[in-house]
Amino acid sequence: MRLNFRSLLALLLCELLLMATGCRGPAVRPHGVTPTPPPGSLAAYLQKSYLDLFELSPELHFTAEQIQAERGRMQQSREYCVARYKERASEYGGQLKQTEDELERRTHTLNDKQRHEMHCKIQDLQTLQSQSEMLGGHAIPTAYDNRAAKLELIEKWPAERLRIQQEIASGAYHGRRWANVKDIGFRVIAADQEKDIKAGQEAVEQLKRQGMMPKEVEDKAIVDYVTAVAERVAAHSDLRVPLHVTVLNTKEINAFALPGGYLFIERGLLEAAENESQLAGVIAHELAHVTARHAHKLITRATIASIFYQAAQVAAVILTGGIVGIGLYYALQYGFFGLGLVLNLKLLGVSREYELEADQLGIQYAWSSGYDPRGYIQFFDKIATREGYVNGVSWFRTHPPFYQRMVDSEREILFLPAKEEMIEQTSAFEEMKKSLHKVRAQADKDEKNRPTLFAKEKGCPAPKKLEYTPGQPIESICFDTQAETPGTPATPPPASAPTAPAPPEPPPSASGSPSCQPSP
Repeated sequence: MRLNFRSLLALLLCELLLMATGCRGPAVRPHGVTPTPPPGSLAAYLQKSYLDLFELSPELHFTAEQIQAERGRMQQSREYCVARYKERASEYGGQLKQTEDELERRTHTLNDKQRHEMHCKIQDLQTLQSQSEMLGGHAIPTAYDNRAAKLELIEKWPAERLRIQQEIASGAYHGRRWANVKDIGFRVIAADQEKDIKAGQEAVEQLKRQGMMPKEVEDKAIVDYVTAVAERVAAHSDLRVPLHVTVLNTKEINAFALPGGYLFIERGLLEAAENESQLAGVIAHELAHVTARHAHKLITRATIASIFYQAAQVAAVILTGGIVGIGLYYALQYGFFGLGLVLNLKLLGVSREYELEADQLGIQYAWSSGYDPRGYIQFFDKIATREGYVNGVSWFRTHPPFYQRMVDSEREILFLPAKEEMIEQTSAFEEMKKSLHKVRAQADKDEKNRPTLFAKEKGCPAPKKLEYTPGQPIESICFDTQAETPGTPATPPPASAPTAPAPPEPPPSASGSPSCQPSP
């Protein structure tokens, strides 16, 4: 068979796009990977927290061969899991197109019950496709990045810890950047902070005018509490401008700061934090962006609002699989995972260097405020391990590698002078969490009646869930026996389950996936 230029080009593109589901066979399950690794195994240690591993790793004695073998298994597992959910998203897309086509063909012959059932089916498939795309494109890679960082910590931390101890013993740590922690509040991190006030104020006003700012939490007790924590941290930081605190009523796990001292905390972050030191650690990190004038350094030609709008377009593509245009407004207001992804995607997450600077300064500010600075590491680990697969996806997008951030944060903590009775938890935090339950319940109720990117059909069964149970290892959504068939929610198998069956067949041609067969 003679191949023309178009055929050769198609073959070449398919060769280059091997990661596209239309150009590869079904994902092949790696051998020997189970949702529950045996106790004492290297894989089991990777499910522990960063703080635990900082303590345990010097006593672990895994060989270089064992670590390399585990790294290879993780890479295979990651590739399998990502491919598996991309295949599932393609399958759901095929089923969705078939159902939509059928609805169009039969629309004049359907009775009310049949039409309702088809509307519910379309709605369910839209949700399942979106969840699969989010899992395969963002949540699963984040989880495996986190796992890889813990493996690197087990491998490298013992030697790194020895170097830190030597720096402390020799006094060399006094020569690090911003080592003058006893002068916090009297030192200059970046001059002319006050020049950013106008830019931040105009940005807030512009975002509100354009409908790009979510609603605020109106519960006075919650707002007063968050403001009090933020003001405590600010008073023990290098901030030289007035602080303006806003609590946004969104479920995204995030926080962000605009130039000039405008701090925004999202409701989802308050729900995710387990103690006050974790909340203070995040606030300290965001205030560090202000004291170092990172936004001013980043924004040289474009306005803040234009950057946000461009980021919103990117986020809309991520969250909706490419649907933009008229639906963008609704994606912004009532998107699947809140507005935090939009707000942090371009403005503060764009520079790895700045994130590392904010980590170091944030650790110092939390310490200076009397909080346990390890609360920040606790929160980082919690989001990456248990929450980041859905609402925390923006927290890690375009951020530095996990290992570098965790080690740099722990190094800074070890360099700080010891303090007694560091704050971890308070009764005020616990009272705030109680008040938060009512706010969330009302927000969930209001959300049901708000417009969404997709039409809502009332009276449908609840959409099936694909995300794994918080606290379960990532393998529980990749290798369980219950999630092999699209439409079946993922449930972790018993610990004794040996292996999972092969993944589903590749999606049918109706899914719209490109063919890798050459044209005649």
